[in-house]
Order: sequence, then structure tokens, then C-alpha cells
Amino acid sequence: MHAVVLHTFGPAENLRYESVPDPEPGPGQVRIAVKAAGVHLIETTMRSGATGGMTPPLPELPAIFGGEVAGRVDQVGPGVDPSWIGRDVVTAYGRPGGYAELAVADVTSVHPIKAGYEAAVAMVVTGVTALQFLDVAKLTPDDVVLVTSAAGGIGRLIVQYARGLGARVVGAAGGAAKVAAVRDLGADLAVDYDQPGWAETVAEELGGRAVTALLDGVGGDKARAAFGLLGDGGRYVTIGNASRQEFQPDPHTVEERGLTVTNALMLLLSEPNTRPDYEVRALAALADGTLTPAVQTFPLAEAAAAHAALESRRTTGKVVLIP
Repeated sequence: MHAVVLHTFGPAENLRYESVPDPEPGPGQVRIAVKAAGVHLIETTMRSGATGGMTPPLPELPAIFGGEVAGRVDQVGPGVDPSWIGRDVVTAYGRPGGYAELAVADVTSVHPIKAGYEAAVAMVVTGVTALQFLDVAKLTPDDVVLVTSAAGGIGRLIVQYARGLGARVVGAAGGAAKVAAVRDLGADLAVDYDQPGWAETVAEELGGRAVTALLDGVGGDKARAAFGLLGDGGRYVTIGNASRQEFQPDPHTVEERGLTVTNALMLLLSEPNTRPDYEVRALAALADGTLTPAVQTFPLAEAAAAHAALESRRTTGKVVLIP
């Protein structure tokens, strides 16, 4: 089969499209003919060889990234019901990774799907993470919600969810195209946070109402500006760090104004594994139309270009590779 293999940590161009042996399913496993494979931002960090913080341990090389796999079962291992063959499935635990034409997974980790491969592979991790963040944020119809990095895979789902609740939603993203995408999602206000004075524009448009819930996916100076829009008693929830720049709210300000500050990323890492329940919820939300992910596709052979685009924040929605 063909796969994208990393032999040396470093820049995106180190990802090489090459022929490798076909994987064989072991006991309790199925083999999936991959139709769509998700790309995660953390994989770009791991590919570079960076360590520390919330980065998972680096893999042994050579490595094939991408656990998010959707496709059709073409073979089963010992002890697995043959009726799985021919079924469309999705999993978050493909091995080797989904940057390949074939992957294997434990049958207990796969979910049958009826939706398209690309949407399903977007929801099995990105949708799960969005729902986990939303459970932390505890949004209500009375909230004024500000979402930064709102055109990203997670941000778009949060905007949809908040609008579905009836909350007032402000989405902030970088560049005219991304702002238009956020506006199309139904955000009450979509702003370009690459433009000077964007926070003042939000404050003016809100007409005296303060933001009550900030879900920040970008960090750095943009997070600092967004934080300034929070009203007393508001909630600041960290859901990402696309800028790779830190922002830590001043503890005295937090205490004096009765703000709640939660790093949802760290919280989810420290809690027991509840992923299977969330996977079912995310795929159900996709099936009933509650949440619809946006997907930007790249051919599998162009995985390096996908990584480069993701790192430079030139993508909109979930990045998916198509073999």
C-alpha cells in the first residue's frame, strides 16, 4: 500500500509518500480501506520533534501519523464477526495511522457510519473535543459567547452549537474568507482579529452588553484582547492555542471581577477516559444535523502540503487526507 511516512523529525517536507507493506489485522481487529484520514494540529508539533507542554510522547521512527480513520472494512482478524466486512466505519484509533491506504483498529473502537467518510472522520475527534469543551463551558441561551479561532474545526462546531441554543454569538477569525465562513454559520457578529481595533468593534456592536463566555482557541495577544471583553462574572475557557503564544489572565483581575478561568485542554487530559460516550454523541449530532463539520481535503500524497497549510493557519475547518 501507499502511506505517508516520517523518517526524520523536522519540517513538513519530511513527510514522504511511499510504498510500505500492507498491515494485517490481528485478533479482535478489523482492517479498513481508508477513504478519509483526519489531520490534527498536534501532529504537526510531533512531526517537528518538539516536546513538552501538552505534546504527546514522540513516536518511534519511521512513523505513520493519523489515528482518525474512516473507510470500509475489507478484512477481519481472528475472533471478529465476518459480517463487519463491507461495512463503513470510523475510528479514532487507526494503526498504523490513517495517513495510509489501509489501517487496522480494534473492533471495539470502530463505529458504523451512514454519513460521508469525510464528515465522520472530522467528528470522531474534532466533534468529540468540541462536545467536551462545550460541557466545560456550560453555555446557556442567555449567554453572549465569543469564540476565537472560530473558523477552525472546533470553533465552527462551537459556533453552531451556541447558535442552536439561542445564545448571542460572536466569532473571531483571521482574514476575509474565514470571517465570511463564520458569518455563514449564523454568528450574530463575525470579525477579523487580524485587523487593528477588532475588540473595540465587538464592544461597539454589542451595544453595552458584555461577553459572558469566552472560548479561546488562539492564545497570545488575540486572547488578551478578547479577555478584555468579558464582563464581571464571565467565564474564560481555553480550548486551543493556534498562535502557540501564551496568555495567562492576571489573577488579581480574575478575583476582583469574579471571573472563572478554566483551561479545558488540561482538564480533559486529567479526567478519566470518556471518549467512547462522546464518540457516540458526536456521530449522533452529525447524523441528526445538529452539528455539521467543515472539511478541507488534500490528496494523501500531499500530506506535507496539508501540514504546512495547517501550521500557517491557511486552512478552514477540519483537514482531511483522501487516499
